Amino acid sequence: MSDLTDEELERLGDVVRLQPTKNSELGERWGMDSGSDVHGYLEGHLKDYYYRDDNSLIRATAEAAELTGVEPGVVDDEDDPNAVPERITVPELHAQVFRVVADHDERSESVVSVLNKVREEFGVDPEAGDVRRALQSLRRKNVVEVIYRTVPTFKLAVPREEVEVVSEAEA
Repeated sequence: MSDLTDEELERLGDVVRLQPTKNSELGERWGMDSGSDVHGYLEGHLKDYYYRDDNSLIRATAEAAELTGVEPGVVDDEDDPNAVPERITVPELHAQVFRVVADHDERSESVVSVLNKVREEFGVDPEAGDVRRALQSLRRKNVVEVIYRTVPTFKLAVPREEVEVVSEAEA
């Protein structure tokens, strides 16, 4: 049994679920104003249960996943950080973005194009910044790639059917 409080266990579960992630993503989820607040919390409360990978992304230890009972956000080959995961668990908006972004063999598209498709397909009205963050989070999970043209554009890095995407609401 751990000495972690209920809040610490819940937040550790977020780290497990959202990995690989960044301070900003956790800060948004936890209602913290800055990346340094998130870093301070991680170091002060969860130091033994997370690490930063070669790209400085936050990942949970195997012990953290065991302790929380949360399914890791990315199920992949830990020996190859660039491997395409078999399954990812993401916030609902990220799952919606994954479902509508251009497929791997289609022309990449802008954030605004993806935003409009999410609005049309799901009847929701997210901010462009939220869609951009979702695309970048999916890129860090190796399922979306960015193509730089006049503006950054995005498309799936792999065929859609090769990755099971589960929203946290469904998990």
